[in-house]
Amino acid sequence: MTISMTGRVRRATRVLATPFRPLRGRDLALHAAAVTFYAGIAVVPIALLAIWITGWIAGADRVRRLTGRTIAALPDQIGAPQALSALIDAGLHLTPVFALASLLPATLYGEGLRRAFVSLRNPGPGGEPLVGWRGRLLWLPLLAAAPALLLAMFLALPSTSGLWLRGGWYAFLGVVLSFLAAWLVLTPVVIWVYRYVAPGRPRWLSTVLVGSFTAANLSGFLHGFVLFCSLPLDLGAPFGGFDEIGGTVAVGLWLYLFHVIVLAGYAATRSASAYQDRRDS
Repeated sequence: MTISMTGRVRRATRVLATPFRPLRGRDLALHAAAVTFYAGIAVVPIALLAIWITGWIAGADRVRRLTGRTIAALPDQIGAPQALSALIDAGLHLTPVFALASLLPATLYGEGLRRAFVSLRNPGPGGEPLVGWRGRLLWLPLLAAAPALLLAMFLALPSTSGLWLRGGWYAFLGVVLSFLAAWLVLTPVVIWVYRYVAPGRPRWLSTVLVGSFTAANLSGFLHGFVLFCSLPLDLGAPFGGFDEIGGTVAVGLWLYLFHVIVLAGYAATRSASAYQDRRDS
């Protein structure tokens, strides 16, 4: 009985590990940390550009109205409402000159992703020529689509945040609807990243299925971060009482784990695409 159970566990482990076989021998943690460095530079410029264009299309007052309940619903333990409110105000007041200046650091995220994908796919020396510029250029279509995606998310925010503020089962329903909204918004982003920002052009079916599943995990992960922000933690304790440093490190850690999921999803996409190629050959 024990041997049979051990064998089943081993088979289950092999099955679960198969999609991530391209990561074997690769330092996933190091690659995720590298992408997180690029994201730390790019995340604010990306958000500013998306909010600026969204406000230009939908109107600044409408953006403030759509995000007002969400800001009120966010936990205040590490200053998330104040940070989001300041970011939205800064984005709505962005000038064309500052928007143009934000474009260069915003494309760094595409460079970081492309470099990580290429390194995971071809760990040998040499790499890909012009890998940074390829990543930046292939990231631009997502920057162009960001206002539409952000506006779609903004339109769902009043309902989900209103349910959360009512409490009880309404709050649970609000979390479910918020998860679904974030999943729908993230799915085309992840599919584009795996299909075009990453090298190799994996098969469409594999990219759509794994990309959608990865987007669902990312949506749940982001909601877990909101829950983390609501915990009564003294984030400044390990840093001599500097809460700002503790909060920054906490955001960086969650951003790092976010990219671990993204890179693992890319490996699973490659495995699924290779399986399709073998089956069709």
